[in-house]
Amino acid sequence: MNKYEMVLIVKAGLEDEERQQVLERLQDAINQNGSVENIDDWGTRKLAYEINYNKEGYYYVINYEADPSVVAEVERRARILDQVLRYLTVKKED
Repeated sequence: MNKYEMVLIVKAGLEDEERQQVLERLQDAINQNGSVENIDDWGTRKLAYEINYNKEGYYYVINYEADPSVVAEVERRARILDQVLRYLTVKKED
């Protein structure tokens, strides 16, 4: 199993419950064949440029350990969620 780090930017105007639902959907995908190590909540930050008319985003950093096939599923789920503005997953070196 490999270690990964995912930076997730969701719309800043969402309620806390909606943001939690987004995180839960991604955690479900990770927990099928891996485990979430921790989730850092960075809060609302100004974006470098507008994304779909949004000037601010709510940032999360998710560290997890999983098989490479899980990454594709997590990114697929992030891609289809309307609340997600951007995401980036990188493999961490040991």
